[in-house]
Amino acid sequence: MTDPTGLIAAVAVLGAATVFGLVRARRDGRLHRGRGAALHLSSHELGAPLGERATLVQFSTELCAVCPSTRRLLADVAARTPGVLLVDIDAEARLDLVRRVEVMRTPTVLVLDRAGRVVRRASGPPTRADVTAAVELAAAD
Repeated sequence: MTDPTGLIAAVAVLGAATVFGLVRARRDGRLHRGRGAALHLSSHELGAPLGERATLVQFSTELCAVCPSTRRLLADVAARTPGVLLVDIDAEARLDLVRRVEVMRTPTVLVLDRAGRVVRRASGPPTRADVTAAVELAAAD
């Protein structure tokens, strides 16, 4: 008779990994209020002016595979929306800001209102529809 303990442990680990993967896939790139909802960033901290209506902030790194396509998406939304600016921040060069904003992976995207308050954030590449909706929300504040 064999001991089923190893099999039970393997099934438990596979189940936990599957749940983790499903939760992460569901949240990946979704713009949400997040923990930093009360966070404000100034133009001085960003090293660039804030947009008149909203500011899109992307934290990226050189080795991030999806950062360039995310940057193009955000740049396109900013170019098509009056009063919206894009600020791209090199996460490796701005560890002070990375810690303050609690960036855990790149790309991390923040949508700020005209006063610099974070209204939405995403870890991972967001969709165009989510970015557009978040910009409208930021501009309405």
